[in-house]
This record gives sequence, structure tokens and C-alpha cells, in this order.
Amino acid sequence: MLPAPFVGFLTRLLAWLEQLYLRWTQLPQSSVTLGSALDLRRSKAELLLENALLRQQLVIVQRQVKKPRFTRRDQLSLLLLATRLPAWRHALAIVQPETLFHWHRQGFRLFWRLKSRTRPGRPRLGSDLIALIRQMATENPTWGAERIRGELLKLGIRVAKDTIRTYLQRVRLSRSASQNWNTFLKNHAKDIWACDFLPVLDLFFRTASVFFIIELSSRRVVHFGVIRHPTDEWVAQQLREATPYGQGPRFLIRDNDSKFGSRFSAVATSSGIERLRTPYRTPRANAICERFIGSVRRECLDHILIVSDGQVRRVVKEYTAFFHAARPQQGLGQQIPGQLGTTGVEKCEGKIISFPVLNGLHHDYRRVA
Repeated sequence: MLPAPFVGFLTRLLAWLEQLYLRWTQLPQSSVTLGSALDLRRSKAELLLENALLRQQLVIVQRQVKKPRFTRRDQLSLLLLATRLPAWRHALAIVQPETLFHWHRQGFRLFWRLKSRTRPGRPRLGSDLIALIRQMATENPTWGAERIRGELLKLGIRVAKDTIRTYLQRVRLSRSASQNWNTFLKNHAKDIWACDFLPVLDLFFRTASVFFIIELSSRRVVHFGVIRHPTDEWVAQQLREATPYGQGPRFLIRDNDSKFGSRFSAVATSSGIERLRTPYRTPRANAICERFIGSVRRECLDHILIVSDGQVRRVVKEYTAFFHAARPQQGLGQQIPGQLGTTGVEKCEGKIISFPVLNGLHHDYRRVA
């Protein structure tokens, strides 16, 4: 153990050395002579940088009357000089070191904001084309993005479905058919017809039935008929009218409705048509016919007040003509049933005009010469 007087002496000696060190390190800021003497051990480049940093601060102070205001150039100059000078903290006189750190962080934020900004993608659509898309969506409330895309393709205008969707308020999502069913249709659709009934409720709550026969390969409506109370004899007569002179398909898809009775089977057998019954509770087995009947209901009959059978016949006839001659089909690659085998695309020249269908419920868009 050291004696107590000797420990006290060592403590006082260490305190004096500490004070001497602090005074020695702060001499350049309080004493010009000693500071200049200490600068002799520093390099010329370091002295020039410190001189430039001090001169820049003097320029800022001389430019202001009260509190100095720093411009972007002032902040950048101080930051660049401080990064090159090792003892930059002792050379600061008008700002705190934390201020330089704050400016440095701001510079990094600006750099990464500019670096991560979004790049321009596809060119924007022209105002005329955007107005046309909105016109189609306004005049045809039941049309979705894919339906409008098909109408634009018919006019020789190619626009992505996602782009069209941005200008629509509501888009109906369509379900894609299974791959097995598509393969079956490609191989046998030319030899298959499908038939089904569409019940229609009129203004006086009376029920009428619309009977459709559709060709699967072209989505063409081969025949339709309207009656209040369909019977086996009437349905057999509709099939007889749809297959004059023995011209008919090889297969006919039908459901298990009791209206398809013995007389209907006899007419089909005499015409060489093999009947294919769909399983119970499987509407997708007759998907194309069901899809067409749904289109007739959603795009036509749901928007019209039905009064008589004759009105139903006229409305369905006009919609069927529009369906054949002007309505692109998604299942046909946006082609029109009445124009299969042709391009179906008009020249991209001339003014586009719209022709009302069903008193403006739908519109057919064409180019004028």
C-alpha cells in the first residue's frame, strides 16, 4: 500500500497534466502565436483547406446583417470543404457540427428520391382515343374492358385491356373456360349445335319462352322461336325449321327438360342428329348456349319492358342481327360471328361514328369513308 501523502501528490499531478493538455489543445483558438507555432507541423494542403473553410464562413457572415442565411451553394461548399479537412470541427465558427450532419442527411434524401423516382412507361393515349373509350363505356353500361377492347380492334385500334380498365369505373371479370373444354370445342365444334330455353317475364307477370339453337363453332344463332306454353310438338317443329332439307349437325346438346319429348327425338333421328344430354345441375356442359342466353338477358331483355310476344320476337331478332354482324366475341378471339375467316378490321382512316342498336341500348362503331 502506498502512503496517503504520496497518493494525494499523484492525484494533483494528474489533474495538473489534464488541465495542461486541455489548455494545449485549445491554444490555436485562443492564442494566435502558439496556434501559428502549432500549424508548423501541419501540411500545406490541410492549411489551405482550413483557410478556404474559414473564408467561406466569413463570406456568409459579411453578406448578412443579423443571423446568416445559408443558400444551397453555401451548404454544398461547407460540406465539400469539411469532407477534405481532418480537423474540420475546430475550423467551424458560425455553424455547429450537427448542422453539417443535418445538411448531409438532407442531401442523401434528395439523392435517393431522385434515383428512385418512377420512369415513364408506355406513351399516354391520345385525348381522342380516351374520349372514345369513355363514350363507349357511357353509352354501353354493360360493356367491360375486354368488350371495349374488341370493339376497338374492330376499328383497327390496339389498346391493352389494363389500359382500358383505368378509364372505366366498373369492369366485369370473366371466367375462363377449362382447357379440356376448349380442346373439345376446337376438335368438334363444327359438328355440334346446342339448344335451350330462356324464360321471359313480361310487364303483366306472364311468362314467355324463347327457344334458341346455336352453332358452337361460330356462335351463330341458327334459329329461335317465341311461345307462351312450349310443347313437345312445338319444339319438334322448331328443330324441323332449323334443319331444312336434312341439313343439320352431327350432335345436338340439350338438357333434361321434359319439353324435349318423343316427337323432338323422332325429328332429330330422322335428320341424323345424335342428341347429347347434359348431366343434372351442370350448366357448364352447355356453356356456350348458356353464355349466349345470359348475354341476351343482361344486354337486352333486362333493359326493356316486355308487353307482348311480338315485342319479344322483334327485340330478339334485332339483337341477334347485332350479335351476328357487329358484336366481337371473346371466345372467337374478338372476331365477329358473321365475319369469321376474314380480318374484320377496318382501315385506320376516316371519322368514327356510332350507330344505335335497340334504340341506343348498344352502339355499333364504324369508320366512314
